[in-house]
Amino acid sequence: MLTVVNEDGTTPNGSLIDDIVREGARRMLAAALEAEVNAYISELADQRDDSGRRLVVRNGFHQPRKVTTAAGATEVKALRVNDKRVDEATGERKRFFSAILPPWAHKSPKISEVLPLLYLHGLSSGDFVPALEQFLGTSAGLSPATITRLTAQWQADHRAFMDRDLSATDYIYIYVWADGVHLCIRLEDAKTAVLVMVGVRANGAKEVIAMTDGYGESSEAWAGLMRDCARRGMRAPVLAVGDGALGFWNALNEVFPETRHQRCWVHKTANVLDALPKSAQPAAKRAIQEIYNAEDKEHATEAIAAFAKQYGAKYPKVAKRITDDEDELLAFFDFPAEHWIHLRTKNPIASAFDTVRRRTKVTKGAGNRAAALAMVFKFIESAQERRRAVNTPHLVALVRAGACFERGHLVERPEAVAA
Repeated sequence: MLTVVNEDGTTPNGSLIDDIVREGARRMLAAALEAEVNAYISELADQRDDSGRRLVVRNGFHQPRKVTTAAGATEVKALRVNDKRVDEATGERKRFFSAILPPWAHKSPKISEVLPLLYLHGLSSGDFVPALEQFLGTSAGLSPATITRLTAQWQADHRAFMDRDLSATDYIYIYVWADGVHLCIRLEDAKTAVLVMVGVRANGAKEVIAMTDGYGESSEAWAGLMRDCARRGMRAPVLAVGDGALGFWNALNEVFPETRHQRCWVHKTANVLDALPKSAQPAAKRAIQEIYNAEDKEHATEAIAAFAKQYGAKYPKVAKRITDDEDELLAFFDFPAEHWIHLRTKNPIASAFDTVRRRTKVTKGAGNRAAALAMVFKFIESAQERRRAVNTPHLVALVRAGACFERGHLVERPEAVAA
């Protein structure tokens, strides 16, 4: 195929390299479609009518159509198959359907995956056409209506997710992180709070347990979410990690009273520093780091005493923000040392929420509560594969079994000696 190339290396359709890639993709797709049809016909070559003629033969081409792929827009002429066989059960003619290029397909699955990710990462649906048309060579399948259909599917996916059974043995959650994010809803006066719980399963993998919305992080909202999880078979986790929101802790005491509490050190640090003058904040931050980075619980307790001594005289209320929550701030020291870095903060949720906040800032908030919840669910679900598993995951099962850890190390129980 001859192509006119300008002095700067461009062609009437873009650059020469893009034209080569698109032409290569077109030829490879055409070859794959022909091979698929040939294999289908060869497999049924013995199917013949009473006159000995084949029942399955080629029958020209379908009308050309453009398919959007990662290589850009590619024109495709799919082969037609004349299948004269009759389905004995339904009495209807059998038809050939391409697994490579279904009749309804106008974009590749990879493009279908990219569109929701771009939307979730902040690209407004109205910007899809101008942003991607030049890159892909077509605007087909990039309209705002595409995102509207996607959000409807996301809502259905979330409903199915919240109905799944949690009673199976492999759905035991040992550690749980909880957080809420407040989102603006364009069509409502009040903000909505999306409540999320992420847990660690026995194999060390982190995954979203449940997600719902409410008008605030109240005890009733959190308790409703936890009771729903308990109804579906969730057992009490060993340790829960969260910030200082009383609603979550009150609900946890009501639904899972045996679960231990761990306050988030990132949130606690910010809470303490905000109450201090700026000149005192750097030294106070280092003192707080000495606590949660301590070698063990005993040294952390000593560091808390030193913090109270240093700041208690001038800032007694600030010192009490640490000393009053000492037990809940140091709970993570009673678990494997390899897990401390995971248990000190609610980062598994907070990092995803930061991106959700940026997304809603770009679009000035979701249009309604259902769309907001579906968007948050799909984004956090899309981050599932990138979510880091806990270190030394085999220790998770020991925690669930009630093993004792001192200074972060497993304490071997001596065998009982027969009398």
